[in-house]
Amino acid sequence: MSTMAVEDVAVAPVDEGFWTRTRKVGSVLVGLGLVGAVLFGSLATGEQARFTLSEDSAGAALSIHGTLGAVLFGLVAVATGAAMLVGLPKRWFTLVLGVGLVGFVLSFLCWQISDAQPGQNFMPLVNIVRGTFILALPLIFGALAGVLCERSGVVNVAIEGQLLMGAFSGALFGSISGSVWVGLVAAALGGAFISLLLAVFAIRYLVDQVVMGIVLNLLAVGVTGFLYERLMQTDAARYNSAPRFSNWEIPLLSDIPLLGPALFRGNIFLYLGLLLVLVLHIALFRTRWGLRTRSVGEHPTAADTLGVKVLRVRYRNVLLAGVVAGIGGASYTLALYSFTKNMIGGKGFIALAALIFGRWSPTGALLAALFFGFADQLGTYLGAINSIIPSQFLAMLPYLATILAVAGLVGRVRAPAADGKPYIKG
Repeated sequence: MSTMAVEDVAVAPVDEGFWTRTRKVGSVLVGLGLVGAVLFGSLATGEQARFTLSEDSAGAALSIHGTLGAVLFGLVAVATGAAMLVGLPKRWFTLVLGVGLVGFVLSFLCWQISDAQPGQNFMPLVNIVRGTFILALPLIFGALAGVLCERSGVVNVAIEGQLLMGAFSGALFGSISGSVWVGLVAAALGGAFISLLLAVFAIRYLVDQVVMGIVLNLLAVGVTGFLYERLMQTDAARYNSAPRFSNWEIPLLSDIPLLGPALFRGNIFLYLGLLLVLVLHIALFRTRWGLRTRSVGEHPTAADTLGVKVLRVRYRNVLLAGVVAGIGGASYTLALYSFTKNMIGGKGFIALAALIFGRWSPTGALLAALFFGFADQLGTYLGAINSIIPSQFLAMLPYLATILAVAGLVGRVRAPAADGKPYIKG
């Protein structure tokens, strides 16, 4: 098995004519850039748009004239789109796309910040970065759970239910025991319980994995909602007052400008999430376990022929995915909030989108989760400065970002070849 290589199946290129994917994306960037330069530039004011390197308006800041910034960054997006239209090497596609999108966002922010009420013409970057990571945490854990399952050939639509059961179990048992560590273990077991049901029905009884995932999500909503009303609502002090993990400050690293206060003054979930990304990436692509996992997800028959216990690998990885997602759910109730009915609010499906956007890779899933987390944090920030954009639209930002990312930016992606296909041993 150590000599076996898992390669992507070659896909014959499709003749797209003039309007290749690169040119289509380039035309969209040109349009966005023109919106930034013309519309945002006309709406921006002459006030300075300040991006402070602190948690408030004090300290060092990057400042730019509101109108000038909106026009200038809009033109950056136009330039990147034009570069794609005239022809761009594929190796530069991601970088140029990133620059174009950042230019559009900065153009938009120059308008919003310069047009804010006096005293609110600034964006505290430390708070934005910290908020992005906090809001991305359940997405990171959920997407990693998806990577573990789908790299093994099992579609995990039940991420929402795993997160929700983890949040509920952490709150309930953390409250009863008065221990955050008991709550954390209970959250992991709660997520694993949903995964166990997924594994048994999908692997043993060959139930359609997508349908089973949806059923398990509904089961988690029903069970947690019922127990919430019967226990937590009637006696919140006893059943819904779990202790919280405190923040751990890492000396020296926490003093790094901008990133230090945001990344190195966090709780255990932040450090654990980033560590899991690193460990899972190395394990998946540099170890025998990872090779066997990928072989089971790509060609289980060949893996079985070489001695890999296909069903055992799938059971083990699906259960491990539930543990990871359950811990992600606990990042709500053991760090931020008390439990409420259906408190995950669709984040499991956004985590599934992050998995696809990140191309079934741990590091890609991390970057995608941060993208969606930033969209969520941006909506919160714009609401705080009383943006003229309706609050209902701001609440839609993370979901709109999900749709745009998966539908427009991912391009052609290929899931593991055996993903969602039951394996019947011959």
